[in-house]
Amino acid sequence: MGLPIIFSIDDDAQVLRAITRDLKTKYRDTYRVLSTDSVKEALESLMDLQNKGEEVAIFISDQRMPEMQGVDFLQKAKKIFPDAKRVLLTAYSDTDAAIKAINDVQLDYYLMKPWDPPEEKLYPAIDDLLNDWQADYRPDFKGIKVIGYQFSPKSHQIKDFLYGNLIPYTWMDIETSEQGKLICSTNHFETADFPVVILEDGSLMKNPKVLDIASKIGLNATVKQQIYDVIIIGAGPAGLAASVYGASEGLSTLLIERKAPGGQAGTSSRIENYLGFPSGLSGADLTRRAVTQATRFGTEILSPQSVKEIKVKDKYKTIVLEDDTEITAKAVVITTGVDYRKLETQGIEDFTGKGVYYGAANTEATSCGNKEVYILGGGNSAGQAAMYLSKFANHVYVIVRRTDLSSSMSQYLIDQISTTENITILGCTEILEACGENHLQGLKLVDLNTNAQRSAAADALFIFIGAKPYTDWVGLEIIKNSKGFIETGREMNNYKDFKRVWKVDRDPYLLETSSPGIFAAGDVRAGAMNRVTSAVGEGSMSINMVHQYLSEI
Repeated sequence: MGLPIIFSIDDDAQVLRAITRDLKTKYRDTYRVLSTDSVKEALESLMDLQNKGEEVAIFISDQRMPEMQGVDFLQKAKKIFPDAKRVLLTAYSDTDAAIKAINDVQLDYYLMKPWDPPEEKLYPAIDDLLNDWQADYRPDFKGIKVIGYQFSPKSHQIKDFLYGNLIPYTWMDIETSEQGKLICSTNHFETADFPVVILEDGSLMKNPKVLDIASKIGLNATVKQQIYDVIIIGAGPAGLAASVYGASEGLSTLLIERKAPGGQAGTSSRIENYLGFPSGLSGADLTRRAVTQATRFGTEILSPQSVKEIKVKDKYKTIVLEDDTEITAKAVVITTGVDYRKLETQGIEDFTGKGVYYGAANTEATSCGNKEVYILGGGNSAGQAAMYLSKFANHVYVIVRRTDLSSSMSQYLIDQISTTENITILGCTEILEACGENHLQGLKLVDLNTNAQRSAAADALFIFIGAKPYTDWVGLEIIKNSKGFIETGREMNNYKDFKRVWKVDRDPYLLETSSPGIFAAGDVRAGAMNRVTSAVGEGSMSINMVHQYLSEI
């Protein structure tokens, strides 16, 4: 796989062996030479090659074949690989058909049998055709292809999953991608089949579930053992740091992630204030490095899988997954982070995944080319998204309730935004309604100072508001504050229920919850600083406390 293909077909076995031998003698180092004596097999093979992203440079077909004439075969092959050169292999008596085919199938050359010596009668003609083909050849993407409708929530979910898990893929919009249309026509896809995922080996998945994709691409969705020293729930910066330190210090460590590693930080296009990276790094790069490091030390990563419950029995913790699988741990670290708060505004839910997105700026950036893009939110995530999207969009508008960004965004981002010509801050502004037919097409906005309303064309809206902790699933009488963040350490003494649930003859450790041996770190913890470095620090600290706890049991 990788080299362009010279494809020959002839029902005469002797002629096929001869042409294959001569082609391989000359071109085997720079092209793959494939041959067959069956038209049916040839057409099936071409569909498979197309799905795999292979490229055919030249077709060489005999004219007189019992299944189908060569001209007709080249006509069908052209629909699958329209840019390939087409050569007809003919006897002297078939030259009239060959000349007619020059117009009918845009035949590039006809080759008379026999072609001896090939140095004189075969190679010069093939060389010219290959040189012409190479002049326009652009290598196809080798990897996963996702084909679907741009304004499809299911398509967005799959793209976001692949991007978040650092899986390279190419997106083909069925309505605008010529290659996508060609693949769909060849495979006879129907509307109900979309989105379609084509794996690197050419196999197809029609309208697949994320979990099915995960199993196909080798992500670990099942556990390998039944008891671990520590299970970490959530693979954001805090969870990744905890897994690196846990595994490197000899603990059997399992990291469970419900979506994709990296958390909200993993979706950041550029983090410029992270210690040790003076020129900044992307959230994806930080995630990739951390996952590699954790895996190298022996962390087992379970993804995508959700935890629905933690049970405690005899100081052991039982993690119950969504599929009711149970895993036992001696200690648990909760690092599930936060989700963007949902915007309860008219029309938003109708267009979620259809032009309205929570986060996901990196996933959908290329679809925003030369369009009007809006961002709701004034934090660093919103600022990073604005800077990234400004490279693609015609104009980016940042909507905030306050007058400006000074109270919610780092100064370095404010400075960058202020010098970017196609970014405008809409201060003291709210969204009243999202409008459109099958997808987002406009927003109704209100000026909070004057109450003046106006309508604006909008092709996409990216929402970065609030921070809702992902803790609805957390039970065991684990104490949470009024906003759902998990309380830890001495702060729990302020709750009247603490003494009732805490039955250990010591104070809880700094990051320990009201259930002994269960810890919380990062943004999910009450009082945490919402910064990547802080989350990494807390994740690392949690393992030190896990060691202390394990020494007690």
